[in-house]
Amino acid sequence: MTLRKLGRGVYNDIRARIPYYLTDFSDAYNYRVIPSVIFIFFTNLLPAIAFAQDMFDRTDNAYGVNEVLMSSAIAGVVFGLFSGQPLCIVGVTGPIAIFSYTVYELIQPRGTPYFPFMCWIYLWLMAMHFVTALCNWVSFLKIISNFSCEVFGFFICIVYCQKAVQILDRQFSEHGPASGFCSVMVSLLMVIFGLGSTVFGSELHYFRPWTRKFFVDYGVPLAVIFFTGFVHFGGYLDDAHLATLPTTKAFAPTINSAEVGRAHGWFIHFWPGDNISVADVFLAIPYAILLTFLFYFDHNVSSLMCQLKDFPLTKPASFHWDFMLLGLTTGVAGILGIPAPNGLIPQAPLHTSSLVVHDLQSGKALSVVEQRVTNTLQGAITFVMMSGPLLTVLGLIPQAVLAGLFFIMGMNGLHDGAVVNKIKYLFADPDYVAHDPRCPQLWKELHSIPKEKKKWFYIYLLLQVIAGLAEFAITLTKGAVGFPGVLMFFAICARWVWPRIIPKEDLEYLDGPVAEEFIIKSLEVHSLKKSDGLEESVVSKELGNNLV
Repeated sequence: MTLRKLGRGVYNDIRARIPYYLTDFSDAYNYRVIPSVIFIFFTNLLPAIAFAQDMFDRTDNAYGVNEVLMSSAIAGVVFGLFSGQPLCIVGVTGPIAIFSYTVYELIQPRGTPYFPFMCWIYLWLMAMHFVTALCNWVSFLKIISNFSCEVFGFFICIVYCQKAVQILDRQFSEHGPASGFCSVMVSLLMVIFGLGSTVFGSELHYFRPWTRKFFVDYGVPLAVIFFTGFVHFGGYLDDAHLATLPTTKAFAPTINSAEVGRAHGWFIHFWPGDNISVADVFLAIPYAILLTFLFYFDHNVSSLMCQLKDFPLTKPASFHWDFMLLGLTTGVAGILGIPAPNGLIPQAPLHTSSLVVHDLQSGKALSVVEQRVTNTLQGAITFVMMSGPLLTVLGLIPQAVLAGLFFIMGMNGLHDGAVVNKIKYLFADPDYVAHDPRCPQLWKELHSIPKEKKKWFYIYLLLQVIAGLAEFAITLTKGAVGFPGVLMFFAICARWVWPRIIPKEDLEYLDGPVAEEFIIKSLEVHSLKKSDGLEESVVSKELGNNLV
């Protein structure tokens, strides 16, 4: 990269998006905006409080509901107002929850104060985001293929199911058998009603389409509300103590303790000396490098997925500027002592899907309401959730309901995910795949592979399963903090190693780019040259040659 191209990607993103800024607000005058705000608020809030419970338990109460709500609120408002692609939903993810409590478990024996150390991880991470964006290295996202995205989704869904089991296990060990078995019952009822509403709305054909759409969009939030009240119905339920979501004071950190480096409220004193040693400041760098890999992959793929071919978008994409903005919110998260937000899967594509305008007769997607209001509003509402009355309401949610929520997210994702669907295809009836029009399209495509070529499909699927289980396996060890490195390792393998194992023509059929070419094109860096006194954009050959 030449010095002339420094920051060119960021500049191009801003220049391309600025002309649309005012219309990003005026276009929000559309009937799809209100249901989208409600839908994405609940879709973002419910997993976030489930992660808050997980981090609360694993960090000795260092992180809690308020920290997660604050992070999600800041991310929603900042990315809603200032990002180049406001359709991308940003918040607290499962991987950052794993990273946060793993760091806590590693540094506690050393006596390192947790919050100043996390602050330095995030400050180094912010610097790495800035360097990555300004040097146009976001363009290397082109090496990420469907292999990595499908494996990552597979891994996340397994983690969700694991979290559910861990929550239920704690009910037995901490509150006794009655609480444990009652919690299992409540979580399974949550699964039945949560998944049942999805099946009813998307697979069956009773009632009118808008009624079925209501079940798909609001079935899970309504299940959370109902089963939060269900445990208070009395009778035998009174004999079991069900632990609830732990909350704290309104707009206050969960803990104020000098022992973990949080003695001054929301402001973390991170400078070396009395707060943290100089050695620990530099010890934070390897952690920041690993987290850079995770955010580079997770956030940019989330942004790609909310701009897929299925969505008829018209406004330009933004990757370089948005990654730099993510670095800024990461630095702020470190100073405030909250988990760093990044792109959310599946919330990002679900947000775009909720804004699609369909033809009433054919059901064809006609357009997308591309605007900034929905993301900004859901972030603002999330901030209001930190108020006293609403925190009291959140504090009524049983942990068994959160376990059921984790099961729903994990099982839904596994059912819809490409890796599991490929495994299911192995056991499918060949006659059904060949002749039934209701057969999934993926199965039909796999069935059309010639028999002599099927072995490459089996090898490819085996590699995906191994990669997903390897990522999950490392999270069960003290080395869990290194799982972003495992993720990037397999992403590199998919680009340069698998083509040496599987013939190129077969791999092209099995694997492919994450998004359509016109979206990938926006990752390219343009340099400016003078032509007849005018400035025009020319695709950088240097970067293109490196990636081909």
